[in-house]
Amino acid sequence: MSKTTWRLLITDTDTGAQNMAVDQAIMEAVAQGHVPPTLRLYAWVPPCLSLGYMQPMSDVDHERLAARGWELVRRMTGGRAILHTDELTYSVAVQADTPIVAGDIVASYRRLSQALLTALLRLGANVDADKRTQSQRSTKGPVCFEVPSHYEITASGKKLVGSAQVRKFGAVLQHGSLPLTGDITRIVDALVFPDEDKREAVRERVRRRAATLEGVTGQAVAWDEAAAALADSFKDTFDLTFTNGDLTPDEQTRAEDLRASVYTTDDWNARF
Repeated sequence: MSKTTWRLLITDTDTGAQNMAVDQAIMEAVAQGHVPPTLRLYAWVPPCLSLGYMQPMSDVDHERLAARGWELVRRMTGGRAILHTDELTYSVAVQADTPIVAGDIVASYRRLSQALLTALLRLGANVDADKRTQSQRSTKGPVCFEVPSHYEITASGKKLVGSAQVRKFGAVLQHGSLPLTGDITRIVDALVFPDEDKREAVRERVRRRAATLEGVTGQAVAWDEAAAALADSFKDTFDLTFTNGDLTPDEQTRAEDLRASVYTTDDWNARF
């Protein structure tokens, strides 16, 4: 039986708006059958705060965000805020009838988590991915890494990968953040709190409940090393053959249009 062929894209570091535009352009091209299922690995410069699709803009402290030189973008996926910096980001785009994403979001999370889990074990992290109880998911707050969702990756109970998924256009897009190093609590500096005591309380909660890969393994892991491990684990877990490639000209054009007309506009970013 021949292996399934996917496209592997390792794209240039870019802004938050461009990264989200590229993910959507790939998703649309995959849905239309113009390109194969795609695993994309990328990073963000400058640091960018991304909001979940339905997250209120009122969560953001714009003065603090600007003072730190951080950008802001709204994702097309759900969930809570993530500060993208010092991280490896992955996105998976497949047609909606692909067996890997069969069933509901939780079922597909579970399958895709197996590749993430394998990669992190290979990188020396002692991790697991389990279904969360209601009490484990009961935290209300603006920060994605405060609490794990179903089958997201944890190490000693601390969330290590934050992922989100959307089903649209006849395709499924899941993307996620693997913090490699740095202060996992920095995100708290860009959000609104009623007072500084509350800010520090949330900072401490994030510190207890989230981790970076360096914090888990005790050593720095280079971006290229983490990317190679993730690509190899997807290939092995799902019995794939990768073709290395670039965005097609149509994807590039569509991404530029989406960046200008959607992901840099208040109509999109401030819609809630």
